[in-house]
Amino acid sequence: MDQASPQCMDDDAQFFEHRQNERLPKMVVHFQIAPGATLTWRVAADSTLAVNGARLWLTRISSPYDHWLVPGQTFSLQRGERIWLSTDGERTAHVSLTCLLPAQGFFRRCLSRLAGLSLGPPTPR
Repeated sequence: MDQASPQCMDDDAQFFEHRQNERLPKMVVHFQIAPGATLTWRVAADSTLAVNGARLWLTRISSPYDHWLVPGQTFSLQRGERIWLSTDGERTAHVSLTCLLPAQGFFRRCLSRLAGLSLGPPTPR
């Protein structure tokens, strides 16, 4: 058995990875940016920003470039980067921020809470 079986070759790995991401729980935050307002924050998790309503100005501290996003356009954000958002013109921008919720974080928090209870090892009956 010195050769790999053709069944082990996965040409569709990216397709299945995308399908797996569809099944993970997602958190979507919707908010509005009024004309003339500027919002800033540090991105807590890898996210996708989607724009509706008005054109949006986005700048990142790690990039020398500004980005102008038109309604319907999306932009990928990385965890830890600081961004600034503002509208262009007199219309309100409707923005949604989508990120995947890692299942590991939930289980890790549950296990750490159980460990904090100091129950010790189970005793036989």
